[in-house]
Amino acid sequence: MAKSPADAIFATVAVVADCAAAAAAVYLAVFLRFDTGWFDIPFGRPDDLYGAYWQLAVAAAALSYVVLRALKLYKRPQRGTFHAHVPRLVRGALLVTVALLVGLAVVKNYYNVSSGVVVVFFFAFSALLLAERLLLFRIEIAAARRALPTNRVLMIGTDRTAARLARAFSRDPRLRVRVSGFLRAVPGETPDPGIPPENVLGDAKDFHEILAASPDVVQVILVDARGDADLLYRIGSECERRLIRFNVVPDLFRMLTSALEVETIDDIPLLGLRHAPLDKLRNRAAKRAEDVLGALAGLVLSAPVVFVLAVLVKLGSRGPAFYRQTRCGYGGKTFTIYKLRSMKADAEAATGAVWAEEDDPRRTRLGAWMRSHNLDELPQFWNVLKGDMSLVGPRPERPEFVDKFAVEIEHYMRRHVCRPGITGWAQVHGLRGNTSIEERLHADLWYLENWSLALDLKILLRTVFAVRNAY
Repeated sequence: MAKSPADAIFATVAVVADCAAAAAAVYLAVFLRFDTGWFDIPFGRPDDLYGAYWQLAVAAAALSYVVLRALKLYKRPQRGTFHAHVPRLVRGALLVTVALLVGLAVVKNYYNVSSGVVVVFFFAFSALLLAERLLLFRIEIAAARRALPTNRVLMIGTDRTAARLARAFSRDPRLRVRVSGFLRAVPGETPDPGIPPENVLGDAKDFHEILAASPDVVQVILVDARGDADLLYRIGSECERRLIRFNVVPDLFRMLTSALEVETIDDIPLLGLRHAPLDKLRNRAAKRAEDVLGALAGLVLSAPVVFVLAVLVKLGSRGPAFYRQTRCGYGGKTFTIYKLRSMKADAEAATGAVWAEEDDPRRTRLGAWMRSHNLDELPQFWNVLKGDMSLVGPRPERPEFVDKFAVEIEHYMRRHVCRPGITGWAQVHGLRGNTSIEERLHADLWYLENWSLALDLKILLRTVFAVRNAY
């Protein structure tokens, strides 16, 4: 998206606020270390305590700018929610702290300050950084909602992808995008239900006339490339002539998201599939180590909660406290998943396998509450420890549904190339229960193609607040 002056202003404000937070964190750390009585001071309180740390404050401010810029935390317009940025912000604070410790080790003969202050600095800087970034985030959102959209976009395509892209634009006011209209890639095609008929301005062949009538369009997005290739080439050339930005949504891999790479052979670009991160042995080993450590911690921390809930489930309704069900996992192989029972005993005896629905009458009162807070999933830490599941990954489906979706939905089985998760990218976006399988699959594939330990941490943090469609 094209940037507005507001983007530059907010990026500058973020730089100043971050540097100020880093400098303030140094003096807050000095105060906590020496003047609160919380820590032992074996060598006594130094004279001119606060004056001795101004160089460290300047270094912390400079390093914060370098590190946070390298982590792309000044890029505007921002995208996503605030808590999606939290892992990168904390990582930035940690990297600044490590850099300060290394720097102090190098210059210790010339400039000697307490290393304990630098350790406390990490916690102080993390807190101040998150607080000021949260405030700035809310201000940016409020300002964007009051501002007029400056980026007018024309889309070529009226399929589901075009509708979803338009919804993404409308959900984030910081992009300042207004979709001026849609053109049918295939003449006479019925638009997706998510596209109002009045927003369909014509066919791709009418591009020149429609563009002439819409001089404020700054970007054209080719979403559906099924039309006349020569016509689409002319559209791209016309955009270049008019200095209008032209983007293409890759159609060859419609269910794949970012797993594309460009290779150039004698100046001819070749678009192909990129290797997924979890194809590498070291990444699979790192993810398994994360799962084992997380499962052990989860089992220990959740044991009292599971015990109390199991007793309440047993007392509240007829049937066992725990529920076992067959699900499909890694490689399409089945395994037994464990949950706290949230529905009446034999809930599917008459219906067979069916989706859970909002206000599902099969749920018990306690079960509805547990499901709304994701507490019925706690026993699955045992599945993770056994190796059936992962902390984060595509949610495992029942074999009856997998057999159906594998036939009806292209690329569906690709989600089984890793262990299924207790939570996942789809779940933290509310794609659970009786929601679109295609959108869930799209989210699962995006996760597989963009996996990292930091992404797993982000999803785990967001799971705490992910209650949409939890029924």
